[in-house]
Amino acid sequence: MEKQYSFVLLLLHLSVLVLFPFFHEGHFTVASSGTKDGSQQWGYVEVRPKAHMFWWLYKSPYRVENPINPWPIVLWLQGGPGASGVAIGNFQEVGPLDTNLKPRNSTWLQKADLLFVDNPVGTGYSFVEDEKAVVKTDDEAATDLTTLLKELFNKNENLQKSPLHIVAESYGGKYAVTLGLSALKAIEAGELKLKLGGVTLGDSWISPEDFVFSWGPLLKDLSRLDVNGVAKSNSLAGKIKKELQDGQYIDATNTWSELEDVISDNSNAVDFYNFLLDSAMDPLSLTSLELSKEITIKRYSRYLNSMTSSPGGGDDDLDTLMNGVIKKQLKIIPDNVTWGGQSELVFSGLEAEFMKPRINEVDDLLAKGVNVTIYNGQLDLICSTKGTEAWVQKLKWEGLKSFLSLERSPLKCGDKSTRGFTKSYKNLHFYWILGAGHFVPVDQPCLALKMVGDITQSPAISTS
Repeated sequence: MEKQYSFVLLLLHLSVLVLFPFFHEGHFTVASSGTKDGSQQWGYVEVRPKAHMFWWLYKSPYRVENPINPWPIVLWLQGGPGASGVAIGNFQEVGPLDTNLKPRNSTWLQKADLLFVDNPVGTGYSFVEDEKAVVKTDDEAATDLTTLLKELFNKNENLQKSPLHIVAESYGGKYAVTLGLSALKAIEAGELKLKLGGVTLGDSWISPEDFVFSWGPLLKDLSRLDVNGVAKSNSLAGKIKKELQDGQYIDATNTWSELEDVISDNSNAVDFYNFLLDSAMDPLSLTSLELSKEITIKRYSRYLNSMTSSPGGGDDDLDTLMNGVIKKQLKIIPDNVTWGGQSELVFSGLEAEFMKPRINEVDDLLAKGVNVTIYNGQLDLICSTKGTEAWVQKLKWEGLKSFLSLERSPLKCGDKSTRGFTKSYKNLHFYWILGAGHFVPVDQPCLALKMVGDITQSPAISTS
Protein backbone atom coordinates (compact mmCIF):
# COMPACT_ATOMS: atom_id res chain seq x y z
CA MET A 1 0.00 0.00 0.00
CA GLU A 2 2.84 2.43 0.81
CA LYS A 3 4.22 2.06 -2.72
CA GLN A 4 0.81 2.69 -4.25
CA TYR A 5 -0.02 5.59 -1.93
CA SER A 6 3.19 7.47 -2.70
CA PHE A 7 2.52 7.03 -6.40
CA VAL A 8 -1.04 8.29 -6.43
CA LEU A 9 -0.26 11.27 -4.24
CA LEU A 10 1.73 12.61 -7.17
CA LEU A 11 -1.57 13.72 -8.61
CA LEU A 12 -1.98 16.21 -5.82
CA HIS A 13 1.48 17.67 -6.39
CA LEU A 14 1.89 17.55 -10.14
CA SER A 15 5.13 18.99 -11.46
CA VAL A 16 5.19 19.98 -15.10
CA LEU A 17 7.71 18.10 -17.20
CA VAL A 18 6.90 19.54 -20.62
CA LEU A 19 4.43 22.23 -21.55
CA PHE A 20 3.81 23.39 -25.09
CA PRO A 21 1.72 26.45 -26.00
CA PHE A 22 -2.00 25.95 -26.48
CA PHE A 23 -2.49 28.15 -29.49
CA HIS A 24 -0.24 29.34 -32.26
CA GLU A 25 -1.47 31.85 -34.79
CA GLY A 26 -5.07 31.11 -33.87
CA HIS A 27 -4.73 27.33 -34.00
CA PHE A 28 -4.46 24.80 -31.19
CA THR A 29 -1.19 22.87 -31.30
CA VAL A 30 -0.15 19.58 -29.73
CA ALA A 31 0.25 20.14 -25.99
CA SER A 32 1.66 17.66 -23.51
CA SER A 33 2.80 17.57 -19.92
CA GLY A 34 3.59 15.14 -17.15
CA THR A 35 5.16 14.46 -13.79
CA LYS A 36 8.89 14.96 -13.24
CA ASP A 37 9.51 11.26 -12.70
CA GLY A 38 7.66 10.32 -15.90
CA SER A 39 5.11 8.17 -14.07
CA GLN A 40 2.27 10.13 -15.68
CA GLN A 41 1.97 11.86 -19.01
CA TRP A 42 -0.96 13.58 -20.63
CA GLY A 43 -1.67 15.82 -23.55
CA TYR A 44 -3.56 16.67 -26.71
CA VAL A 45 -3.24 15.35 -30.24
CA GLU A 46 -4.82 17.26 -33.10
CA VAL A 47 -6.23 14.23 -34.89
CA ARG A 48 -7.77 16.38 -37.62
CA PRO A 49 -7.87 20.12 -38.23
CA LYS A 50 -9.81 21.71 -35.36
CA ALA A 51 -10.32 18.30 -33.66
CA HIS A 52 -8.31 17.77 -30.46
CA MET A 53 -8.17 14.53 -28.48
CA PHE A 54 -7.02 14.38 -24.86
CA TRP A 55 -5.09 11.40 -23.45
CA TRP A 56 -3.64 10.47 -20.07
CA LEU A 57 -1.05 7.70 -19.57
CA TYR A 58 -0.20 6.18 -16.19
CA LYS A 59 2.96 4.07 -15.92
CA SER A 60 2.55 1.38 -13.31
CA PRO A 61 4.67 1.42 -10.14
CA TYR A 62 4.13 -2.35 -10.01
CA ARG A 63 5.86 -3.00 -13.33
CA VAL A 64 7.61 -6.38 -13.60
CA GLU A 65 10.19 -6.92 -16.32
CA ASN A 66 9.70 -10.26 -18.04
CA PRO A 67 11.25 -10.96 -21.46
CA ILE A 68 8.66 -13.67 -22.17
CA ASN A 69 5.60 -11.66 -21.11
CA PRO A 70 6.23 -7.94 -21.64
CA TRP A 71 4.44 -5.52 -19.32
CA PRO A 72 1.14 -4.60 -21.05
CA ILE A 73 -0.69 -1.33 -21.68
CA VAL A 74 -4.47 -1.15 -21.36
CA LEU A 75 -6.23 1.46 -23.50
CA TRP A 76 -9.58 2.09 -21.79
CA LEU A 77 -12.47 3.25 -24.00
CA GLN A 78 -15.66 4.55 -22.37
CA GLY A 79 -19.11 4.46 -23.92
CA GLY A 80 -22.00 6.88 -24.06
CA PRO A 81 -21.44 8.00 -26.75
CA GLY A 82 -19.88 11.00 -25.08
CA ALA A 83 -18.81 9.50 -21.74
CA SER A 84 -15.29 10.38 -20.58
CA GLY A 85 -12.74 7.62 -20.04
CA VAL A 86 -10.33 10.15 -18.51
CA ALA A 87 -12.92 10.79 -15.79
CA ILE A 88 -15.25 7.80 -15.45
CA GLY A 89 -12.95 4.90 -16.27
CA ASN A 90 -10.09 6.60 -14.49
CA PHE A 91 -11.56 8.05 -11.29
CA GLN A 92 -14.69 5.90 -10.92
CA GLU A 93 -13.55 2.48 -12.11
CA VAL A 94 -9.93 1.36 -12.60
CA GLY A 95 -7.48 4.27 -12.21
CA PRO A 96 -5.15 4.86 -9.22
CA LEU A 97 -7.44 7.38 -7.45
CA ASP A 98 -11.15 7.49 -6.71
CA THR A 99 -13.24 10.65 -6.88
CA ASN A 100 -12.16 11.52 -3.33
CA LEU A 101 -8.58 11.43 -4.67
CA LYS A 102 -7.90 8.48 -2.37
CA PRO A 103 -5.95 5.38 -3.48
CA ARG A 104 -7.98 2.64 -5.16
CA ASN A 105 -6.91 -0.77 -3.86
CA SER A 106 -8.20 -2.48 -7.02
CA THR A 107 -6.55 -0.21 -9.59
CA TRP A 108 -5.67 -2.01 -12.81
CA LEU A 109 -2.20 -0.44 -12.58
CA GLN A 110 -1.37 -3.54 -10.54
CA LYS A 111 -1.49 -5.47 -13.83
CA ALA A 112 -0.73 -2.96 -16.60
CA ASP A 113 0.00 0.62 -17.58
CA LEU A 114 -3.22 2.54 -18.23
CA LEU A 115 -3.98 4.84 -21.14
CA PHE A 116 -7.24 6.80 -20.87
CA VAL A 117 -8.57 8.73 -23.85
CA ASP A 118 -11.50 11.11 -24.13
CA ASN A 119 -12.95 9.66 -27.31
CA PRO A 120 -14.48 10.70 -29.69
CA VAL A 121 -13.44 14.33 -30.02
CA GLY A 122 -15.88 16.48 -28.06
CA THR A 123 -15.87 14.03 -25.13
CA GLY A 124 -14.53 15.09 -21.71
CA TYR A 125 -11.50 17.35 -22.20
CA SER A 126 -11.33 16.58 -25.92
CA PHE A 127 -12.88 19.30 -28.05
CA VAL A 128 -13.63 20.54 -31.53
CA GLU A 129 -13.22 24.13 -32.65
CA ASP A 130 -16.03 23.65 -35.17
CA GLU A 131 -19.16 21.59 -34.46
CA LYS A 132 -18.88 20.10 -37.95
CA ALA A 133 -15.69 18.31 -36.81
CA VAL A 134 -17.51 15.82 -34.53
CA VAL A 135 -17.50 12.26 -35.81
CA LYS A 136 -20.57 10.79 -37.49
CA THR A 137 -19.54 7.11 -37.53
CA ASP A 138 -17.67 4.56 -35.44
CA ASP A 139 -15.17 4.22 -38.30
CA GLU A 140 -14.40 7.95 -38.15
CA ALA A 141 -13.82 7.61 -34.40
CA ALA A 142 -11.47 4.68 -35.08
CA THR A 143 -9.50 6.73 -37.60
CA ASP A 144 -9.02 9.51 -35.05
CA LEU A 145 -7.92 7.02 -32.39
CA THR A 146 -5.46 5.44 -34.83
CA THR A 147 -4.01 8.89 -35.50
CA LEU A 148 -3.57 9.38 -31.76
CA LEU A 149 -1.84 5.99 -31.39
CA LYS A 150 0.56 6.88 -34.19
CA GLU A 151 1.46 10.10 -32.40
CA LEU A 152 2.06 8.35 -29.08
CA PHE A 153 3.73 5.10 -30.18
CA ASN A 154 5.68 5.72 -33.37
CA LYS A 155 8.39 7.83 -31.72
CA ASN A 156 8.46 6.01 -28.38
CA GLU A 157 10.35 2.72 -28.44
CA ASN A 158 9.53 2.02 -24.79
CA LEU A 159 5.80 2.06 -25.54
CA GLN A 160 6.36 -0.15 -28.58
CA LYS A 161 7.76 -2.89 -26.32
CA SER A 162 4.42 -3.27 -24.51
CA PRO A 163 1.45 -5.03 -26.15
CA LEU A 164 -1.58 -2.75 -26.33
CA HIS A 165 -4.85 -4.22 -25.08
CA ILE A 166 -7.97 -2.28 -26.03
CA VAL A 167 -10.52 -2.64 -23.21
CA ALA A 168 -13.94 -1.11 -23.71
CA GLU A 169 -17.17 -0.66 -21.82
CA SER A 170 -20.71 -0.16 -23.15
CA TYR A 171 -20.80 1.81 -26.44
CA GLY A 172 -17.01 1.82 -26.22
CA GLY A 173 -17.13 -1.75 -27.51
CA LYS A 174 -18.15 -0.44 -30.92
CA TYR A 175 -15.16 1.92 -30.87
CA ALA A 176 -12.91 -0.96 -29.79
CA VAL A 177 -13.70 -3.32 -32.65
CA THR A 178 -13.46 -0.62 -35.31
CA LEU A 179 -10.23 0.66 -33.76
CA GLY A 180 -8.84 -2.86 -33.61
CA LEU A 181 -9.32 -3.28 -37.35
CA SER A 182 -8.07 0.23 -38.15
CA ALA A 183 -4.95 -0.25 -36.01
CA LEU A 184 -4.24 -3.63 -37.61
CA LYS A 185 -4.46 -2.09 -41.06
CA ALA A 186 -2.05 0.67 -40.05
CA ILE A 187 0.34 -1.84 -38.46
CA GLU A 188 0.35 -4.01 -41.58
CA ALA A 189 1.01 -0.94 -43.73
CA GLY A 190 3.98 0.02 -41.53
CA GLU A 191 2.25 3.22 -40.44
CA LEU A 192 1.78 2.28 -36.77
CA LYS A 193 4.49 0.78 -34.59
CA LEU A 194 2.79 -1.22 -31.90
CA LYS A 195 1.79 -4.78 -31.04
CA LEU A 196 -1.94 -5.31 -30.66
CA GLY A 197 -2.43 -7.62 -27.68
CA GLY A 198 -6.18 -7.99 -28.01
CA VAL A 199 -9.63 -6.42 -27.83
CA THR A 200 -11.82 -6.78 -24.74
CA LEU A 201 -15.53 -6.01 -24.81
CA GLY A 202 -17.05 -5.32 -21.40
CA ASP A 203 -20.86 -5.13 -21.32
CA SER A 204 -20.61 -3.76 -24.85
CA TRP A 205 -23.34 -2.41 -27.13
CA ILE A 206 -22.26 -4.61 -30.07
CA SER A 207 -25.74 -5.61 -31.27
CA PRO A 208 -28.47 -3.21 -30.12
CA GLU A 209 -31.18 -5.33 -31.76
CA ASP A 210 -30.28 -8.36 -29.66
CA PHE A 211 -30.23 -6.28 -26.49
CA VAL A 212 -33.63 -4.66 -26.97
CA PHE A 213 -35.19 -8.05 -27.70
CA SER A 214 -33.67 -9.40 -24.47
CA TRP A 215 -35.13 -6.77 -22.18
CA GLY A 216 -38.78 -7.87 -22.10
CA PRO A 217 -38.24 -11.64 -21.58
CA LEU A 218 -35.45 -11.06 -19.04
CA LEU A 219 -37.52 -8.68 -16.94
CA LYS A 220 -40.55 -10.99 -17.20
CA ASP A 221 -38.47 -13.86 -15.77
CA LEU A 222 -37.42 -11.54 -12.94
CA SER A 223 -41.07 -10.57 -12.25
CA ARG A 224 -40.21 -6.98 -13.10
CA LEU A 225 -42.54 -6.95 -16.12
CA ASP A 226 -45.88 -8.70 -16.52
CA VAL A 227 -47.40 -10.13 -19.70
CA ASN A 228 -48.69 -6.72 -20.76
CA GLY A 229 -45.31 -5.07 -20.20
CA VAL A 230 -43.54 -7.76 -22.21
CA ALA A 231 -45.99 -7.35 -25.07
CA LYS A 232 -45.33 -3.61 -25.21
CA SER A 233 -41.58 -4.14 -25.01
CA ASN A 234 -41.49 -6.81 -27.71
CA SER A 235 -43.67 -4.71 -29.99
CA LEU A 236 -41.23 -1.79 -29.88
CA ALA A 237 -38.26 -4.15 -30.24
CA GLY A 238 -39.91 -5.50 -33.39
CA LYS A 239 -40.36 -1.96 -34.65
CA ILE A 240 -36.65 -1.30 -34.08
CA LYS A 241 -35.75 -4.46 -36.01
CA LYS A 242 -37.86 -3.30 -38.97
CA GLU A 243 -36.32 0.19 -38.87
CA LEU A 244 -32.84 -1.28 -38.88
CA GLN A 245 -33.69 -3.53 -41.80
CA ASP A 246 -35.00 -0.50 -43.70
CA GLY A 247 -31.92 1.57 -42.92
CA GLN A 248 -33.90 4.03 -40.78
CA TYR A 249 -31.20 4.34 -38.18
CA ILE A 250 -32.21 7.63 -36.59
CA ASP A 251 -35.78 6.35 -36.29
CA ALA A 252 -34.41 3.24 -34.59
CA THR A 253 -32.55 5.42 -32.08
CA ASN A 254 -35.75 7.35 -31.36
CA THR A 255 -37.70 4.11 -30.91
CA TRP A 256 -34.99 2.82 -28.56
CA SER A 257 -35.58 5.94 -26.47
CA GLU A 258 -39.32 5.25 -26.49
CA LEU A 259 -38.70 1.62 -25.51
CA GLU A 260 -36.60 2.59 -22.51
CA ASP A 261 -39.42 4.83 -21.32
CA VAL A 262 -41.95 1.99 -21.73
CA ILE A 263 -39.70 -0.38 -19.79
CA SER A 264 -39.31 2.22 -17.05
CA ASP A 265 -43.04 2.92 -16.84
CA ASN A 266 -44.07 -0.75 -16.73
CA SER A 267 -41.36 -1.89 -14.30
CA ASN A 268 -41.73 1.01 -11.87
CA ALA A 269 -38.37 2.42 -12.99
CA VAL A 270 -36.04 -0.57 -13.06
CA ASP A 271 -32.40 0.50 -13.23
CA PHE A 272 -30.88 -0.21 -16.64
CA TYR A 273 -27.40 -0.68 -15.14
CA ASN A 274 -28.51 -3.13 -12.41
CA PHE A 275 -31.89 -4.81 -12.70
CA LEU A 276 -32.01 -5.56 -8.97
CA LEU A 277 -32.37 -1.84 -8.29
CA ASP A 278 -34.90 0.88 -8.92
CA SER A 279 -33.44 3.86 -10.68
CA ALA A 280 -34.62 5.92 -7.72
CA MET A 281 -32.46 3.81 -5.36
CA ASP A 282 -29.43 5.43 -6.90
CA PRO A 283 -29.76 9.05 -8.04
CA LEU A 284 -30.29 7.80 -11.59
CA SER A 285 -33.83 8.67 -12.60
CA LEU A 286 -33.14 10.16 -16.00
CA THR A 287 -35.23 9.05 -18.95
CA SER A 288 -33.68 7.84 -22.17
CA LEU A 289 -35.08 10.93 -23.90
CA GLU A 290 -33.05 13.14 -21.58
CA LEU A 291 -30.03 10.92 -22.17
CA SER A 292 -30.34 11.20 -25.93
CA LYS A 293 -30.52 14.95 -25.66
CA GLU A 294 -27.54 15.80 -23.53
CA ILE A 295 -26.90 13.99 -20.26
CA THR A 296 -24.98 10.86 -21.19
CA ILE A 297 -22.13 11.72 -18.84
CA LYS A 298 -24.35 12.35 -15.86
CA ARG A 299 -26.27 9.13 -16.41
CA TYR A 300 -23.02 7.24 -15.90
CA SER A 301 -21.61 9.38 -13.13
CA ARG A 302 -24.79 9.63 -11.07
CA TYR A 303 -25.04 5.85 -10.95
CA LEU A 304 -21.39 5.38 -10.13
CA ASN A 305 -21.45 8.10 -7.49
CA SER A 306 -24.19 6.15 -5.72
CA MET A 307 -22.14 2.96 -5.86
CA THR A 308 -18.85 4.48 -4.69
CA SER A 309 -17.65 6.82 -1.98
CA SER A 310 -17.84 10.04 -3.96
CA PRO A 311 -18.14 13.13 -1.75
CA GLY A 312 -21.81 13.87 -1.30
CA GLY A 313 -22.93 11.55 -4.07
CA GLY A 314 -24.51 14.42 -5.97
CA ASP A 315 -24.99 14.96 -9.68
CA ASP A 316 -22.20 17.46 -10.03
CA ASP A 317 -19.38 15.62 -8.21
CA LEU A 318 -17.55 14.55 -11.34
CA ASP A 319 -18.12 17.90 -13.03
CA THR A 320 -16.72 19.69 -9.99
CA LEU A 321 -13.71 17.39 -9.81
CA MET A 322 -12.82 17.51 -13.50
CA ASN A 323 -13.51 21.22 -14.00
CA GLY A 324 -11.87 22.11 -10.68
CA VAL A 325 -8.80 20.55 -9.10
CA ILE A 326 -7.99 18.14 -11.96
CA LYS A 327 -8.18 20.78 -14.68
CA LYS A 328 -6.05 23.09 -12.58
CA GLN A 329 -3.39 20.48 -11.89
CA LEU A 330 -3.18 19.23 -15.47
CA LYS A 331 -2.36 22.82 -16.49
CA ILE A 332 -2.82 22.32 -20.26
CA ILE A 333 -6.62 22.35 -20.60
CA PRO A 334 -7.57 25.56 -22.45
CA ASP A 335 -9.54 28.03 -20.35
CA ASN A 336 -12.45 27.96 -22.78
CA VAL A 337 -12.75 24.15 -22.64
CA THR A 338 -15.20 22.76 -20.09
CA TRP A 339 -14.96 19.06 -19.29
CA GLY A 340 -18.06 17.42 -20.78
CA GLY A 341 -19.19 20.66 -22.39
CA GLN A 342 -19.52 19.13 -25.87
CA SER A 343 -20.91 15.69 -24.94
CA GLU A 344 -24.30 16.52 -26.43
CA LEU A 345 -22.60 17.13 -29.78
CA VAL A 346 -20.96 13.70 -29.58
CA PHE A 347 -24.22 11.82 -29.02
CA SER A 348 -26.03 13.86 -31.66
CA GLY A 349 -23.24 13.28 -34.16
CA LEU A 350 -23.54 9.49 -33.74
CA GLU A 351 -27.34 9.43 -33.63
CA ALA A 352 -27.57 7.57 -36.95
CA GLU A 353 -24.81 5.16 -35.87
CA PHE A 354 -26.08 4.35 -32.38
CA MET A 355 -28.25 1.35 -33.24
CA LYS A 356 -26.03 -0.20 -35.92
CA PRO A 357 -24.48 -3.58 -35.02
CA ARG A 358 -20.76 -4.36 -35.06
CA ILE A 359 -20.92 -8.18 -35.08
CA ASN A 360 -19.14 -8.38 -38.43
CA GLU A 361 -16.18 -6.45 -37.01
CA VAL A 362 -15.88 -8.97 -34.17
CA ASP A 363 -15.87 -11.73 -36.78
CA ASP A 364 -13.15 -9.94 -38.73
CA LEU A 365 -10.96 -9.60 -35.64
CA LEU A 366 -11.36 -13.28 -34.81
CA ALA A 367 -10.58 -14.28 -38.39
CA LYS A 368 -7.38 -12.24 -38.24
CA GLY A 369 -6.29 -14.10 -35.12
CA VAL A 370 -6.79 -11.20 -32.70
CA ASN A 371 -7.58 -12.22 -29.12
CA VAL A 372 -11.18 -11.16 -28.44
CA THR A 373 -12.43 -11.27 -24.86
CA ILE A 374 -16.05 -10.65 -23.89
CA TYR A 375 -17.13 -10.09 -20.30
CA ASN A 376 -20.59 -9.35 -18.99
CA GLY A 377 -22.09 -8.48 -15.62
CA GLN A 378 -24.91 -10.78 -14.56
CA LEU A 379 -27.13 -7.92 -13.35
CA ASP A 380 -26.75 -5.62 -16.35
CA LEU A 381 -29.92 -4.85 -18.27
CA ILE A 382 -28.96 -2.37 -20.98
CA CYS A 383 -26.18 -4.66 -22.28
CA SER A 384 -27.59 -7.85 -20.81
CA THR A 385 -25.78 -11.17 -20.79
CA LYS A 386 -28.81 -12.65 -22.54
CA GLY A 387 -28.38 -10.18 -25.40
CA THR A 388 -24.62 -10.68 -25.52
CA GLU A 389 -25.01 -14.46 -25.79
CA ALA A 390 -27.51 -13.92 -28.60
CA TRP A 391 -25.13 -11.89 -30.77
CA VAL A 392 -22.20 -14.22 -30.05
CA GLN A 393 -24.23 -17.06 -31.53
CA LYS A 394 -24.54 -15.04 -34.76
CA LEU A 395 -20.77 -15.02 -35.32
CA LYS A 396 -19.59 -16.71 -38.51
CA TRP A 397 -16.18 -17.47 -37.00
CA GLU A 398 -15.07 -21.03 -37.78
CA GLY A 399 -14.39 -21.82 -34.13
CA LEU A 400 -17.83 -20.82 -32.83
CA LYS A 401 -19.35 -24.32 -32.73
CA SER A 402 -16.41 -25.64 -30.72
CA PHE A 403 -16.53 -22.62 -28.41
CA LEU A 404 -20.24 -23.08 -27.70
CA SER A 405 -19.79 -26.80 -26.96
CA LEU A 406 -17.22 -26.21 -24.22
CA GLU A 407 -18.01 -26.40 -20.51
CA ARG A 408 -17.39 -23.33 -18.37
CA SER A 409 -14.86 -23.11 -15.56
CA PRO A 410 -15.85 -21.41 -12.27
CA LEU A 411 -14.04 -18.29 -11.09
CA LYS A 412 -13.24 -17.35 -7.50
CA CYS A 413 -11.42 -14.41 -5.98
CA GLY A 414 -10.55 -13.73 -2.36
CA ASP A 415 -12.75 -16.47 -0.87
CA LYS A 416 -14.42 -19.76 -1.79
CA SER A 417 -17.51 -18.13 -3.32
CA THR A 418 -18.22 -18.55 -7.01
CA ARG A 419 -17.71 -15.12 -8.57
CA GLY A 420 -18.18 -16.04 -12.20
CA PHE A 421 -17.47 -18.46 -15.02
CA THR A 422 -15.26 -18.48 -18.07
CA LYS A 423 -14.44 -20.46 -21.16
CA SER A 424 -12.07 -20.02 -24.09
CA TYR A 425 -11.50 -21.56 -27.48
CA LYS A 426 -8.55 -20.44 -29.54
CA ASN A 427 -8.73 -16.61 -29.59
CA LEU A 428 -12.28 -16.15 -28.24
CA HIS A 429 -12.70 -15.80 -24.48
CA PHE A 430 -15.89 -15.17 -22.46
CA TYR A 431 -16.32 -14.21 -18.79
CA TRP A 432 -19.66 -14.35 -16.97
CA ILE A 433 -19.30 -12.08 -13.91
CA LEU A 434 -21.78 -12.82 -11.12
CA GLY A 435 -23.12 -10.12 -8.82
CA ALA A 436 -22.11 -7.33 -11.19
CA GLY A 437 -24.11 -4.89 -13.24
CA HIS A 438 -23.01 -2.73 -16.15
CA PHE A 439 -19.85 -1.53 -14.36
CA VAL A 440 -18.02 -4.78 -13.58
CA PRO A 441 -14.83 -3.21 -12.11
CA VAL A 442 -16.98 -1.36 -9.56
CA ASP A 443 -19.20 -4.28 -8.57
CA GLN A 444 -16.59 -7.06 -8.66
CA PRO A 445 -13.22 -5.31 -8.31
CA CYS A 446 -11.24 -8.37 -7.18
CA LEU A 447 -12.39 -10.58 -10.04
CA ALA A 448 -12.10 -7.76 -12.58
CA LEU A 449 -8.47 -7.20 -11.55
CA LYS A 450 -7.69 -10.91 -11.79
CA MET A 451 -9.45 -11.08 -15.15
CA VAL A 452 -7.47 -8.20 -16.69
CA GLY A 453 -4.28 -9.83 -15.50
CA ASP A 454 -5.24 -13.03 -17.30
CA ILE A 455 -6.40 -11.23 -20.44
CA THR A 456 -3.18 -9.24 -20.77
CA GLN A 457 -0.93 -12.09 -19.60
CA SER A 458 0.52 -9.63 -17.13
CA PRO A 459 3.76 -10.77 -15.49
CA ALA A 460 2.49 -9.32 -12.19
CA ILE A 461 1.99 -11.75 -9.32
CA SER A 462 -1.57 -13.07 -9.23
CA THR A 463 -3.95 -11.60 -6.64
CA SER A 464 -6.16 -14.70 -6.50
